[in-house]
Amino acid sequence: MSTLQDTAKPARKSGEWKAIVILILLIPVLWSPPFLVRFCLYQPFSIPSSSMVPTLLIGDDVFAAKYSYGYSRYSFPGWLPAFSGRIFGSEPLRGDVIVFRLPSDTKVDYVKRVVGLPNDRIQIKEGQLFINDKPVTRQRLKDGVEEYACGIEPGTKAKRWWETLPNGASYEILDCIENGFYDNTSVYTVPPGHVFVLGDNRDNSTDSRVLKTVGYVPMENIVGKVTRIYFSVGDEDLRTERIWMKVK
Repeated sequence: MSTLQDTAKPARKSGEWKAIVILILLIPVLWSPPFLVRFCLYQPFSIPSSSMVPTLLIGDDVFAAKYSYGYSRYSFPGWLPAFSGRIFGSEPLRGDVIVFRLPSDTKVDYVKRVVGLPNDRIQIKEGQLFINDKPVTRQRLKDGVEEYACGIEPGTKAKRWWETLPNGASYEILDCIENGFYDNTSVYTVPPGHVFVLGDNRDNSTDSRVLKTVGYVPMENIVGKVTRIYFSVGDEDLRTERIWMKVK
C-alpha cells in the first residue's frame, strides 16, 4: 500500500501542473474571436434530413444563436465543467426553430419547431394541430411535388398548408400522407421546464409525438435558435437563393 501511495503522489502533482499549463495555454484561445463566436454566439449546423421541409432542406447549413435562450451545459464543449439549468435563461416562443440535444441520447443534435410550451395541451386531429383544445389556424396552399421529402411516387403532389400559431408565428408545413400514423394522437400535456416540438414535414418527422425517442424536450437541452441559412447545396448545385435566408 505504501508503494501505491508513493507512486500516486507524484502522479497527482504532475496532473495538477499539466492542468494549470493547459489552462494557461488555452487562455488566448478561449478569448479569441473565433472561439467566442463559435461557443458563445453562433454555432453552425448542417441539415441532414427532410424532417423540416419546406423550411429547411437537406444540404442547408444554418446558424443557431446560442444566446437566444441563455446557456446550459450543452451550449459549451464537453470538456468544460458540467452544470444544471440555464444561465441567463429565457423561454422559447411558439414557432421558434431550435436545435436541441435529443433527450434519449444527448450526444445527438436535432432541429425542430417549438409548438408547445410548459403546461400546454397538444393534440393532432386529422392532421391539424390543436393547442389547449383550440385548432391552430391553417390555410391550404397550392400542392407541390415533393418526392424526395415525402418518399412518394414521382410526380405525386403533396398538400401544403400555411399554419399560424396563437402568438402569430406563421410558416409553411408539408402534409405528405392522408391519415398518416401521427395524424391522430392522444393529448400531450407538456411538463414544466419542457417544450413540445414538431417537424414541418409532419408525416416524415421523429419529434415530440414519439415519446420514447424525443418526447418533451427539457429547456436545458436547447442549444440555440436557428436564425439563418448561411450556405446551401442541393444535388451538387449551389442554391444561391437560400444563402443568408432568414429562418422563420
